[in-house]
Amino acid sequence: MDDEQQAPGAAQPHGPLAGFTVGVTAARRADELIALLERRGATVLHAPALRIVPLADDSELLAATKELIDHAPDVVVATTAIGFRGWVEAADGWGLGEALVARLRGVELLARGPKVKGAVRAAGLTEEWSPASESMAEVLERLLSEGVQDRRVAVQLHGEPLPGFVEALREAGAEVVGVPVYRWMPPEDIAPVDRLLDATVARGVDALTFTSAPAAASLLDRARERGLLPGLLAAMEHDVVPACVGPVTALPLQAHGVATAQPERFRLGPLVQLLCRELPARARTLPVAGHRVELRGHAVVVDGELRPVPPAGMSLLRSLARRPGWVVSRADLLRALPGAGSDEHAVETAMARLRVALGAPKLIQTVVKRGYRLALDPASADAKYADE
Repeated sequence: MDDEQQAPGAAQPHGPLAGFTVGVTAARRADELIALLERRGATVLHAPALRIVPLADDSELLAATKELIDHAPDVVVATTAIGFRGWVEAADGWGLGEALVARLRGVELLARGPKVKGAVRAAGLTEEWSPASESMAEVLERLLSEGVQDRRVAVQLHGEPLPGFVEALREAGAEVVGVPVYRWMPPEDIAPVDRLLDATVARGVDALTFTSAPAAASLLDRARERGLLPGLLAAMEHDVVPACVGPVTALPLQAHGVATAQPERFRLGPLVQLLCRELPARARTLPVAGHRVELRGHAVVVDGELRPVPPAGMSLLRSLARRPGWVVSRADLLRALPGAGSDEHAVETAMARLRVALGAPKLIQTVVKRGYRLALDPASADAKYADE
C-alpha cells in the first residue's frame, strides 16, 4: 500500500519526520493522515479548518435529490465514491432511496474512476463509462464531444471546486444541476485554527498539509480576518512547506502566489512520503566540534541521535548557525529570543539549557566578553564565510 512504503531515510531509528512539526487542516480522514505522520516521527498540530454538514441534515442535498427524482436528468456524473455512497444512504434515510436508484438506472451514468465505479455498482447500478485516467478533464471532453446542448446534466459535488467543469458544460448549452454532497462550513471551534495560524506565522511549524481546497480557502479567510494573511503567505513562501494532496486542492493557495508541493499520486500516503523527502532535505547540516549536527524544526540530530531542544534554545541555535564559526553577541542573541525582554542573563540561561539538550557542550563556545559561536570544524570552514 502507498501509506506503508518507506520513504528515503525512513530506516532511521528516529523516523524521517522526527523533529519536525506538521500542521494538518483536514476534517475528513484527518485521523488517517495524522497516524501516517506520527508513525514517521512528526509532531502534529491538528486544526480542522472546516466541518462537514451531516448529510441527513442537509436541506440542499434533499432538495436536489427530490428535483432529480421528479425531473429526470439525461446524464449523471459521479465524482467520488464516498460522496456517491453517502448520497444514496442519505436518500434511504429520507425514504427516497428506491426512487433515486430507479431514476439513476434510466440515465447515462458516468463514474470518475474505479472507486466510484465500485460505489455505483454497490448501489445496484451500472456505469455507462469511466475514464482510465480518473480525470474530470476526460469526463468533460467526452460530454462535450457527445454534445450537451439542451441536455440536463447532474454533477455530484463533493465540497471540492471543479474549475471550469460546470462553466464549460453551461457554455455548451447544458442545464447543470449540482448535487451538493458533503458541504463545507467553518469549524464550530475556531481556536485550533487560530493556534495553527499563530504557530505558522511564528515559524513554529515546518509544513502545512491540505487535503481539500475548501480547507485551504478557509485557513486563508481566517488569516485575512485576523490580519495575518501577509504573515501566513510569507511563512509559506520562505520557511513552511505548503503540501497539497493534488492540484485542485492547491488552487486557493496558488491564487495568492503560493508555490505548493504536491505528490505525483494524489493520495495521503504519497503526500506523507513527499514530506519525508522535503523536510529532511531542508534541514541545515553542519560539522561542529567533530560532530555532525542537523538542525530540524524543534530538535537537533547530533551524530544520528535525535535531541529535542526547547524553543528558546532552537532560536539561539539558528542564530548561531546563520554564520557558523562567527561570534554572535549576547545582544544579538537576546533579540532572537522570543519575549526575552532586555536582560542578557536570559541568553545565559537559555544557552545553558541548550547545551544540556544537545548533550555535547563543546558544540557551542563561549567567547569571553563577546558572545558565543558554533565550534565549526576548521577543515570545513567555507571560503564564503571569510568574504562576509
